[in-house]
Amino acid sequence: MKGRDRLIQQIDWTFNDPSLLDRAVTHRSADGPNNERLEFLGDAILNFVIASEVFERRPEMHEGELSRLRAALVNKNALAEIARGIDLGAHMVLGSGELKTGGSRRDSILADGLEAVIGAVYLDGGYEAGRGLVRRLFDDHLGRLPDMEALKDPKTRLQEYLQARHLELPSYDVEHVSGRAHQQTFRVGCRCESLQLVGEGSAGNRRQAEQAAAGDLLAKLAAADTGQTHE
Repeated sequence: MKGRDRLIQQIDWTFNDPSLLDRAVTHRSADGPNNERLEFLGDAILNFVIASEVFERRPEMHEGELSRLRAALVNKNALAEIARGIDLGAHMVLGSGELKTGGSRRDSILADGLEAVIGAVYLDGGYEAGRGLVRRLFDDHLGRLPDMEALKDPKTRLQEYLQARHLELPSYDVEHVSGRAHQQTFRVGCRCESLQLVGEGSAGNRRQAEQAAAGDLLAKLAAADTGQTHE
């Protein structure tokens, strides 16, 4: 357990049952008990606590808006970012295959591990302990909650931008796919025939690459609009 003192300090919780933390940081690829059940529990606690926090902090939002706000806070990327902030990857126990492929840096493993740690703290200290950990981990994010416009994904914002100007909807084309089958990178182009601009984006799957391309086109449109304003 001594090797995990830094993690204990980061989460600010000393375990009465240290085996819970051992299990929380053990991926299913490793031998012995793993963190899948704790992940299941931690996911439920995390979603409830974040739902409660956004409900209290955003009294003007209706159900759908609150759901989108919660989803923005607890998605895989957001959880992985928080996990990196406490250096969780350095404490994850992985099988040899995951170690060789850099599993300790993978978003999915970090996100699942963080949820498992939350579940472990809950089992060790009860609901208030679990709630306290979630609030500590998400303190910065909860302190700067985005507005509804920022919660919309780039493809939705681009569609609304074009519709407001009575322009046709964009097309998305895969321009290049690279990498091995299990670790591909997609490059996508986003075009609107009446515009002289093209957005480009790359990601590990087509959906995310399309979102990146839409975001790139939106940024170029914003820059063009600003330039016209200053003329």
